[in-house]
Amino acid sequence: MKLTRLFFAILTTLIISGKVSAQFVKYANEFLNIGAGARGLGMGSAQIASVNDATAGYWNPAGLTAVKDKPQLSLMHASYFSGIAQYEFGALALPSKDGKKTFGITFLRFGVDDIPNTLYLVQPDGSINYNNITTFSSADNALLLSYAQKLNNFHGYQLSLGGTTKIIYRNVGTFANAWGFGFDAGAQLSKGNFRLGAVLKDVTTTFTAWSFSFTDQEKEVLYLTNNDIPTKSSEMTAPNLVVAGGYNFKLNNKLDLLAEANLRLTFDGRANTLISSNLLNVDPSVGMELNYNKNLFLRAGITNFQRALSDGDLTNQKKVWIYQPSLGAGFRVGAVVIDYAFTSLENQSNPLYTNIFSLKWDISKIENKVAPKKYTNKPKKTGSYGLPKSFRRY
Repeated sequence: MKLTRLFFAILTTLIISGKVSAQFVKYANEFLNIGAGARGLGMGSAQIASVNDATAGYWNPAGLTAVKDKPQLSLMHASYFSGIAQYEFGALALPSKDGKKTFGITFLRFGVDDIPNTLYLVQPDGSINYNNITTFSSADNALLLSYAQKLNNFHGYQLSLGGTTKIIYRNVGTFANAWGFGFDAGAQLSKGNFRLGAVLKDVTTTFTAWSFSFTDQEKEVLYLTNNDIPTKSSEMTAPNLVVAGGYNFKLNNKLDLLAEANLRLTFDGRANTLISSNLLNVDPSVGMELNYNKNLFLRAGITNFQRALSDGDLTNQKKVWIYQPSLGAGFRVGAVVIDYAFTSLENQSNPLYTNIFSLKWDISKIENKVAPKKYTNKPKKTGSYGLPKSFRRY
């Protein structure tokens, strides 16, 4: 009953925040919604209830408690917008000695490099000087610091709670930069093969403050070309709630099938989702993973349900439902798992699909394989009567 009251209290708070959504930027810090790890992306981002590795700091920090005994490292690289942008992800999970607490460190970077700066391309006399073209980078960076703890088992139910502090740094060359801060809270509940999960993203809203620094010469060029000179500004990301349920079907001694469904609830105005209203939007995702002996994995998922115009003659176009499928696979070699996903990182009606690889490594402690020498007080070999052979009588 207490959990039910807590859920409705959180839901009421989110709905109230949605009514003042004019203060929020709808797609602020959108790079934090791309995803992490080929396993999760191959399952259609349905990870909230079942995530159990170092990527949990991103998906649901409560899942970090599944990393026990050994630290775990996860790495991923992906290209975005047909190679124009690059997305980097790295996560490290550090379990405590008692196996009940886990710390997580996650880093994300989404950037476009080598952007031409043409501010000084045209000279005051109207001539063009290509030597004046320089380049700059625009990048979004985030550092996630996570903590998760497993609570005592109660009547077969296992509850894990976790939280993530987000530190955001964004920059556009030397012209602008922004700092932001936010917090996520998550929970996982499991019993046997059944599991539930929930994560509240941007609990206190994620606040990002921008500052701009143009030289006098740059301001002059912007003024002469009728461009606005921006001043300080800020963005806030509205909270959203993701609830999930999953079940692990034991097909035989070596074959398991994990199925999970997620519902992402947003409250910041009408969106193009499966269930849409000014008060509440529901965006579902479904994924599954076939696991053979914990060494070979096959995955599939569906996400990003949207209404779009059908193909064909403009006069006969109708609104139809579209969705984004994904496929994935993985295999384990000792302490290393290599995962693959074929999916799209672009949330649009005509997504461009790409190949994504990620690596996961259970870091073992280096052990000294050279056995130490053993010293004993065993006496030297003697002859009759315990005397050395040189004193034996004949």
